[in-house]
Amino acid sequence: MKSRRAGTADSPADIHAVPLAGGASKALTAVNAERLKDVEFGAYEQFSFKGWNDETVYGWVVKPVGFKEGQRYPVAFIVHGGPQGSMGNLFHYRWNPQTHAGKGFAAVFIDFHGSTGYGQAFTDSISGDWGGKPFEDLQKGLAAAAQRYSWLDVSRACALGGSYGGYMMNWIAGNWPDGFRCIVDHSGIFDSRFMSYTTEELWFDEWEMQGTQYEKPENFERHNPINHVAKWKAPMLVIHGMLDFRVPFEQGLATFTALQRRGIESQFLWFPDENHWILKPHNSVKWHRTVEAWLQRWTAPASP
Repeated sequence: MKSRRAGTADSPADIHAVPLAGGASKALTAVNAERLKDVEFGAYEQFSFKGWNDETVYGWVVKPVGFKEGQRYPVAFIVHGGPQGSMGNLFHYRWNPQTHAGKGFAAVFIDFHGSTGYGQAFTDSISGDWGGKPFEDLQKGLAAAAQRYSWLDVSRACALGGSYGGYMMNWIAGNWPDGFRCIVDHSGIFDSRFMSYTTEELWFDEWEMQGTQYEKPENFERHNPINHVAKWKAPMLVIHGMLDFRVPFEQGLATFTALQRRGIESQFLWFPDENHWILKPHNSVKWHRTVEAWLQRWTAPASP
């Protein structure tokens, strides 16, 4: 027998055993069984659509808990980080769509060009094109989901993401300004040029942009969110850890300053004891409660 860690979008990971000869797996642990016995999760499924260059792109949709036929639900549109990452049939402890489903939201997330799991060429396609192919996939993906699932009320959608997902929030703010009721930007890049001189992950930034900023300045400016601040209008919640050296704290502070100077409704939640991720349990609770309140504030139906 060999063991593996297994989990799904509605079940935290446990240890499973699989016969060496193959066959069905057997759960060896049920660590969270007692905690989850009275918890209801949203049903979920995968869908596909034609994204950039008419290539097949996959996404997921999660129904809100207590879903009722005939009703329409606000949307939490989650953009994963990496950008060479993926969101799928797994249980995540930071960007878990079930936390939004439990608050009455439908969750939609897209494995845009650059995501892992669809071949190396698909993953590599994002390098040098952060605001291009992935952005087109996100726009087409939300439109495809709305067409396929009539219970999605995309007129009451909020976008949220961290790291590269946070970068995309700033890019969306200036290039899809009427797309969302609100935005949540966690550890997002505001200025690609300054980012290249302050991040601790120098190799990655220079690989993605195909050189240093002084060698390839045009690559850093092509999809630089700072160049589109004049078009920002969506209310934004900005979140950042003071100890974030991957996307330094000043990027979040600059984002919030830009919003305030533009007179756009905004809040800034910062954690003096967190880095690129929010890891401490009490901070995680604060993070989730703040995000939930922000989404609910801007997606509530208009009063009669």
